Amino acid sequence: MIVSPTGAGAQSPRVVLVGPPGSGKSTTARLLAGLLGVDLRDTDTDIEVTAGKAIADIFVDDGEPHFRALEREAVTTALAVHEGVLALGGGAVLDPLSQAALEAYTHDGGAVVFLDVSLTHVAPRVGFNQARPLLLGNPRAKWASLMEARRPVYERIATHRVDTDAKTAAQVAREIHEALVRPTPPEDPS
Repeated sequence: MIVSPTGAGAQSPRVVLVGPPGSGKSTTARLLAGLLGVDLRDTDTDIEVTAGKAIADIFVDDGEPHFRALEREAVTTALAVHEGVLALGGGAVLDPLSQAALEAYTHDGGAVVFLDVSLTHVAPRVGFNQARPLLLGNPRAKWASLMEARRPVYERIATHRVDTDAKTAAQVAREIHEALVRPTPPEDPS
């Protein structure tokens, strides 16, 4: 079962989605927001709006450190003010300040869902294209390396994990929705 924010402040996301590139965060977040009847926010979109250019262009023109600073600001702002479904960029959980903000959010009852995916299933989804700057070169090897480094953080930050292999985004969104709205079973009195 996924725990929804109960003790969290009035301005707190209903659920936060994290995971590697190609796990389906953006699409699943859009569908889940529709199921829950809440707004969607994607920190990658926030970053592009703030910078006035695509993420790939930020990496090329300004460098990864600048992108990560914009990402940190987008994550901490969204956690503080957004009340709907929040999708984070794949590497957002690596920043210590973003991790601390996510830990505070979950400590207050927030739900962070790790959308897990294998290399076998992610390859056709992302096509390892130019829009993913961290995957340039040998994309399969780079994705596997990114995932190896990020998996422990995703698992530590998340309150719930959903395997997205062989599932559509709609199936994943329904699975999360059911877990969010399922009533908490009563405690065993014994």
